[in-house]
Amino acid sequence: MTKPPRGHHDTQQTQITSRISWPGPIATIALAQLLGTSLWFSANSAADDLMSTWNLTSADIGWLTSAVQAGFILGTLAIALGGIADGFKASRIFVIASATGALFNACFAWFSDGLLSAAIFRFLVGVCLAGIYPMGMKLVVSWSPHSTGQALAQLVAMLTLGTALPHALRGISGGMPWQYVMIASSIFALVGACLIYQLGDGPYLPATRTSTTGTRHAAVFQAFRISGFRAAAWGYFGHMWELYTFWTIVPLLIQRTVLGSEYSRIGIASLSFTIIGMGAAGSLAGGVLSRHLGSAKVALGALTCSLMCSLLFVMYWSSLPACALLIVVLAWGATVVADSPQFSALSAKACPPHIVGAALAIQNSIGFAITVVSISVTTTLFEYIGIKSIWVLLPGPIIGLLGFALASQSSSEQHSGEH
Repeated sequence: MTKPPRGHHDTQQTQITSRISWPGPIATIALAQLLGTSLWFSANSAADDLMSTWNLTSADIGWLTSAVQAGFILGTLAIALGGIADGFKASRIFVIASATGALFNACFAWFSDGLLSAAIFRFLVGVCLAGIYPMGMKLVVSWSPHSTGQALAQLVAMLTLGTALPHALRGISGGMPWQYVMIASSIFALVGACLIYQLGDGPYLPATRTSTTGTRHAAVFQAFRISGFRAAAWGYFGHMWELYTFWTIVPLLIQRTVLGSEYSRIGIASLSFTIIGMGAAGSLAGGVLSRHLGSAKVALGALTCSLMCSLLFVMYWSSLPACALLIVVLAWGATVVADSPQFSALSAKACPPHIVGAALAIQNSIGFAITVVSISVTTTLFEYIGIKSIWVLLPGPIIGLLGFALASQSSSEQHSGEH
């Protein structure tokens, strides 16, 4: 067999590196993620209208959010265990999921007539989101494997802004029907699908391949046998107990505290967008810090800060002046999600390239299963004890920190024994 010229590999590597160094691919994926994930909390931005139109409670709004999470769980399990995550191009899955999610979100806007029909459509949107978020992470790894922490930070920053975006649209809609905000989110998702269709997959992951069901299942369990993946997963799971519940109840926290009256000119929707959107700044800052401190230190630092913010809020929300309480909530919004891309980066780096998609998808699936429990418990308790229900969120970061520490210690002892 004829060998390629001596400089052939170096030339090819230079061409690939040139493509990666240009910010286009990562920026494109991040923008598409922003647009696609605007589907996630689109219903929450219309919570007041839905509660008055359909006579819903805050617990019912929590159930609508949980329906999205449940759909996401089913979707991620399907793409992880069904071989879809690593058997098809990530860009193709992303495009189909974004377009289909846009359709179901529009159906929610125009065809829902109560909690049951709304929950069905929100569940289907959640299934589609499973092809957007994990595949967005895989696309980032395929384009930028050597700076995963910072690249994923950009992705999660856009996920955060996408989550907050419907609140911003609601704030500037000028009293227009809530359905218009839903349709805007669907249009955004379609634009995101077009962006990824044009971009395609990156060059740094192996070509897609088919495998038997047994092999696919083994690949997923193989990830959990890797101590580095287990440590990152523990931290991620603890963080997920807090994150999506916090995002769900932000409007309720504003409404039930001095923030609602003191900043009434801003409005609940705009203030919710600001608080949730702070997570984008936190994620970007964490990405920059990860280049100097490493993903583990940034993730653990953010998780610790988030824990402290939630503790300060639940202990002093009734006594702090509005300005101080706003600072606490803004800091909480910035740190509650900043650890997410770093834990995902640690998970991706710990896994062999051929199971990255399945490993990230199954980690997402378990993490979002945790959010269903957390959201349901917290929003139900909120109906009876109000702000005190925030105490439910604290065990998440604590367990995440302890689990990461214990798994990391086990990994260190294992490596010491081998040497």
